[in-house]
Amino acid sequence: MCLLHRGLCLGIILFLFPWGFSFAQVRPDALVEYRNGNYERAVSICMDEIAANANNLDAHVVLCWSLIRLNRYQDALSYAQLGRSLSRYDPRVIEILGEISYYEGRNREALQYFQEYINFAPEGSRIETVYYFIGEIYIRLGHFRHADIALSTAVHWQPGNAAWWTRLAYARENANDLSEAITAYERALSLNSQLTDARRGLSRARQALGTR
Repeated sequence: MCLLHRGLCLGIILFLFPWGFSFAQVRPDALVEYRNGNYERAVSICMDEIAANANNLDAHVVLCWSLIRLNRYQDALSYAQLGRSLSRYDPRVIEILGEISYYEGRNREALQYFQEYINFAPEGSRIETVYYFIGEIYIRLGHFRHADIALSTAVHWQPGNAAWWTRLAYARENANDLSEAITAYERALSLNSQLTDARRGLSRARQALGTR
């Protein structure tokens, strides 16, 4: 068939069935909206998807992520619990429950969820974030060497995160491991020279090491 005839056939198809192509192009995607920071829009899309299919686990997950970013922790908890009733061992739902517990200050409960996530998904898509949260919890609890281990793992998975290197350095500084704290502060500043906390921490650690 010549190119002219092929083009004519395609034109006929598009003319007769335009709805099929336009639907594919305009169908809203909650995950895309979430990744673009449009959390309210993502929530709205997910609610529509759940209304259409209450067993849509992916919609529950993206909804919870969006609600957490909006600081709507109790709403996120309700949908996370519904999500877990759909899939008891889904690592995404377990991690969400850990995050909610973390943000609401339930440290021990958060640690349990995060450990459960690690057991189910030791190389999961949120593994670096889970170790970061664990490190922050141990800082809250004053267990700085435990925090060092967790945050060291977090930056192993995400070595370009300057803020996490700063928190690792802070944990080491409070564990009185000043030499390693200096190394971590310097790494943070090499990634982002504008980090005030890292500059102040580096100055403190160097001064403390010099007075030993």
